[in-house]
Amino acid sequence: MQDGPSRNPVTVVTAAVARRGRPRSDRVHRAILDATNELLVAEGFTRLRLEHVAARAGVGKATIYRRWPTKEALCLDLLMELASPHLAIADTGDTRAELLAATMNAVEGLTETPFGPVIRALLAQIAGNPALGDPFRATVVQARRDEVRRVIERGIARGDLRPDADPEVATELLVGPVYFRLIFGGELDAAFAGRVVDSLLTGYGTVARGG
Repeated sequence: MQDGPSRNPVTVVTAAVARRGRPRSDRVHRAILDATNELLVAEGFTRLRLEHVAARAGVGKATIYRRWPTKEALCLDLLMELASPHLAIADTGDTRAELLAATMNAVEGLTETPFGPVIRALLAQIAGNPALGDPFRATVVQARRDEVRRVIERGIARGDLRPDADPEVATELLVGPVYFRLIFGGELDAAFAGRVVDSLLTGYGTVARGG
């Protein structure tokens, strides 16, 4: 797909935040996002009010409305900030290790960082609210798909993966099981991630690689 200089997914997502408007004060911006995080996790999206965020952050309501006209816009910026550290996959020269990193990025983001509680609080909105779900898919989800595509392309070039390996399906095979367990239950750990990757390699690995 689109090649050229490698695009770091953290940079891509951060640039999307920047296009939404630079904060005049990093301290105020940080306070607002932290307050949003706390209230969203404690009370859920439907009870979240921008005036409550303003009070928790110690700023006026107008300060928030100048930056984020809706709570969807505010929650999107929070999601993008929390997700961006868990997207990049280093080129290590080892296809299985890179595929494992793709799955473990999702596992660790959900289980070991503030992204987990926030995404849990917003799952229903991402699925059913286009004002939040559409831009989230266009930024965070697309950055993850682009990163896995590069892993698949490197694996094909190394001869580890079949030339017809589908990057779109591969992304869903690697990350989909993680979110299935998030919603429906089950351990999210390195052992599970390893089984996911080995299953993908059974389908997409070359005969020489032996799955």
